[in-house]
Amino acid sequence: MAAETILNRKALRDFHILERYEAGIELKGSEVKSIRAGKANISDAFVRIEKGEAFLYNADIQPYERASHEVPPAKRPRKLLLHRQEIDKLYGLSAISGRALVVLSLYWKNGRLKSQIGVATGKVAHDKRADLKKRATDRETAREVARFNRRHA
Repeated sequence: MAAETILNRKALRDFHILERYEAGIELKGSEVKSIRAGKANISDAFVRIEKGEAFLYNADIQPYERASHEVPPAKRPRKLLLHRQEIDKLYGLSAISGRALVVLSLYWKNGRLKSQIGVATGKVAHDKRADLKKRATDRETAREVARFNRRHA
């Protein structure tokens, strides 16, 4: 079963996302097959700009079981493919205190793996509680609307 999209739900829970960017990822051959099989975890993944290049850290891509020769380490740093202007802008945004570059998702686009990167600031406990409360009220509202539509349809 191929995984369509690998989401980082932890990032959406713990951070306010200010901006989103799309980047390609430089992978080895067996890593592509492993991701297609859904053997990737990006819950702790983040991006760091070093020497004018963007790198993805802590993305756990498990080795492909039937890889014949080269088996790369699961948590190796992977280069992200971005334009120079995007790298410079991300570097400037991440240099601001309290901001981080987190990976939000991995997905396939035209047969190539893309990652969605978010410029994020951390949430505090009351922000998380407010999100939970809003989600609960939205769910209850949707339930009541559905119940009303069933009775009057």
